[in-house]
Amino acid sequence: MTTTITVEGKVRLDEARLAEWMQANVAGFQGPLTYAKFAGGQSNPTYRIDAASGAYVLRRKPFGSLLPSAHAVDREFRLIDGLYPTGFPVARPYGLCIDESVIGSMFYVMELADGRNLWDGTLPDYAPTERTGIYHAMVDTLAALHRTDYQAAGLGDFGKPGNYFERQVARWTKQYRASETETMPEIERLIEWLPRTIPAQTRTSIVHGDYRIDNMIFAAQEPRVIAVLDWELSTLGDPLADFSYFLMSWVTQPEGRSGVMGRTGPDTGIPTLEAITDRYCAATGRDGVPDLNWYFSYNLFRLTGIVQGIKKRIVEGTASSAQAEKSAAQVYRLASASWDFAVKAGA
Repeated sequence: MTTTITVEGKVRLDEARLAEWMQANVAGFQGPLTYAKFAGGQSNPTYRIDAASGAYVLRRKPFGSLLPSAHAVDREFRLIDGLYPTGFPVARPYGLCIDESVIGSMFYVMELADGRNLWDGTLPDYAPTERTGIYHAMVDTLAALHRTDYQAAGLGDFGKPGNYFERQVARWTKQYRASETETMPEIERLIEWLPRTIPAQTRTSIVHGDYRIDNMIFAAQEPRVIAVLDWELSTLGDPLADFSYFLMSWVTQPEGRSGVMGRTGPDTGIPTLEAITDRYCAATGRDGVPDLNWYFSYNLFRLTGIVQGIKKRIVEGTASSAQAEKSAAQVYRLASASWDFAVKAGA
């Protein structure tokens, strides 16, 4: 999310209309402005805005026909607008525009968090002690999110508090069906098995929905998260959904993204799965976590649904990232891995 690309064609913005809106709605804004599109962000196109008053980030809905409830940038804005006053690390929200005539879709503007955006979970450019600090910062920030009083933040109606996994399995089944391009046997088995085996929910918190290393910005000189990004999938739900998704990195082979399987322990400085679990439990008052195989299967099923949506948008010509086609090719691997964890969970 730090590399920008030239904006061409249909993803261009109306600079004059945007500057006019920002002048009226963004505190302290002073034009003129220039902009570029971030290379990342396969779902909601994201832009860097530079103006005389500073740097901003704009997130908009993509073009084309959209799946129901997807790309809800207004929900993203409401979430960060609620979290920002609590001191939880999110970018400062400036304004939401629901008038599609300004740039062609709904969008919101927030501050640019100036820091490090890390993609490779193995942190090859860091010393072991630095890696430990970064991983502790990530899990501590997640624990802080799950401890946040969502009622006090004005988010008591941000989602339904109970039956989270039941609703999510149904949602991602529906989303998958809406973007299905072919029949995959593993997915058919998961659609039958997951609803029958849903674990009990014992806690409710704000759930980020996509909590991983590349969705946060770290301070430039210390192991501290200064902004958690990409709240598109956030809601109220079971915090174990977030924590188990975060732990997926520990059961994923290093691939230049978040995977750290086989790279943990004292030699590398990356905490083991057991150590990171103990730290999270201590910070959230848990005495442990249940068997994680069901959760891993669910997380991979959900990712399959997300990637299937990207694949569908490629077919329709509306995918917004240069990496979209590469990501879509992962759908078969994700479906197979999800079923493998289901088997480990007793399927």
